[in-house]
Amino acid sequence: MSAEDHFHHVRDFGYFEVPAFLTSAKTYSNIGDVPWYVKQTLHLHNPTVEQVNQALVGKVLIPQPFAGTAKNPGFMISKFMVLQVVVLVLCLLIFRGLATRIRSGQPVRGRFWNFWEMIALVIRDQVVRPTIGDHSHDHGHGEHDQHHGHADHGSHGHTGHGHHAAVATGSHPADRYLPFVWSCFFYILLCNLLGAIPSLGSATGNINVTAALAVTAMLASFLFGVEVMGVGGFFGNLIPNTGMTGAGGIAMACLMFPIEGLGFIIKHTILALRLFGNIMGGHTALGVILGFIAVAAKGNTALWGVITVGSVLGQIGVGILELLVAVLQAYVFSFLATIFISGAVHKH
Repeated sequence: MSAEDHFHHVRDFGYFEVPAFLTSAKTYSNIGDVPWYVKQTLHLHNPTVEQVNQALVGKVLIPQPFAGTAKNPGFMISKFMVLQVVVLVLCLLIFRGLATRIRSGQPVRGRFWNFWEMIALVIRDQVVRPTIGDHSHDHGHGEHDQHHGHADHGSHGHTGHGHHAAVATGSHPADRYLPFVWSCFFYILLCNLLGAIPSLGSATGNINVTAALAVTAMLASFLFGVEVMGVGGFFGNLIPNTGMTGAGGIAMACLMFPIEGLGFIIKHTILALRLFGNIMGGHTALGVILGFIAVAAKGNTALWGVITVGSVLGQIGVGILELLVAVLQAYVFSFLATIFISGAVHKH
């Protein structure tokens, strides 16, 4: 499979790859015992039992309780699905623990908890608050003006009721968008970092995962924009102010609206492509560098030794760079999502 598929290393499968000595070459005794989904996972058609056993060497299959039958196939669990559940559990454990410690009112103690608090505060103070700012100056849009006028007044602590609002939503108007941006950043970050662990992989190296994240960011921008500006205000906000009046202004608005609407979709599409391309490209580069060793093994022994040393050193160097990319791409996705939210909640 990997000899024909140059992107094998970054694809999603129904198994985890491990060193061959951890698996058995005699998993099945006859072909009738092999479940249909095992053959499908291994991409084998009408195989012999020897072929199945050979293909299973170095692989740990993921249990498929929802696979169904060959005639009525069900839901197949893949490696990236498992890794995303792992990330979800890690996020819950880390940030539930951090929230519990912050809720006590005492300073967070311990390097582990301080590390995660520091990152969260950087996203809040260096990304969300300065980028989104205070949209109270955009008020004056009908229902929104009446609905948020009191809330914004209260958020600065001018009344007793406002103090409770500040505790619930944060001391800055942009903090209402923090949960979403934090979720994007830490989810992507942990997905990226899992790819640095041998035998695992980065779910964000799959276009389906990054597309789902981009759609979520687009829906968030739309919902936050509608919440602040109203439906009419959100779509009206897509039309830039050209300064033209009369029939010319109406014609220009009709021309610009579909362009800006398409641009809104394209901007979020690029979010998916950028994250996917960087993560997949990095892991592909790692696979290619190590692949040089197998290619050189067919030739001169001395040359193979030199290439092996060079490939391993290259792997280490690119691996370190990948750790930087893992953090950087999580930051870029979150920062751009914040910019799009800011554009949706502010009057242009």
